[in-house]
Amino acid sequence: MADEKKTPDAKKTGAFDKAFIQELAELLTETELTEIEIEHDGQRVRVARNQTIVAGNFGGPVVGGDAGASKGSDKSSKAESAGPHPGTVTSPMVGTAYRSPEPGAPAFVEVGTRVTAGQTIMIIEAMKTMNHIPAPHAGTVISILVEDGHPVEYGEPIVVIETN
Repeated sequence: MADEKKTPDAKKTGAFDKAFIQELAELLTETELTEIEIEHDGQRVRVARNQTIVAGNFGGPVVGGDAGASKGSDKSSKAESAGPHPGTVTSPMVGTAYRSPEPGAPAFVEVGTRVTAGQTIMIIEAMKTMNHIPAPHAGTVISILVEDGHPVEYGEPIVVIETN
């Protein structure tokens, strides 16, 4: 019976076994997902964990940027006070971001790279599927906001492309 996901009584009442829901909750923690939903035999269960989203300035760290730039520069303080950049590209899904097509290969883009609309700027792996993320418009990459191999959330800013 330990392998059984639903008890016979649970099937009649429409409730899932508490141990099964606990397994799903543990799976969320192990995989760093924020929610999971399954349906089986007309029964559906969704398990989600609370996640604090902190609103803030996305002009933060630039991966591969100029580490020697002055922190007090007028240019950066003006950009920070103006809010999010209009060229910010956000993640269309939850997954793991990869900056190159395979380990050891050059990154799709770096800060300063000129891109064309539709050019792949990153890959996000979701459910074992590699999803190419295209540049929504032509321009120059001015900021990369995620690190290679790190998780991203839906709507999270990943790259900033300034229109030329």
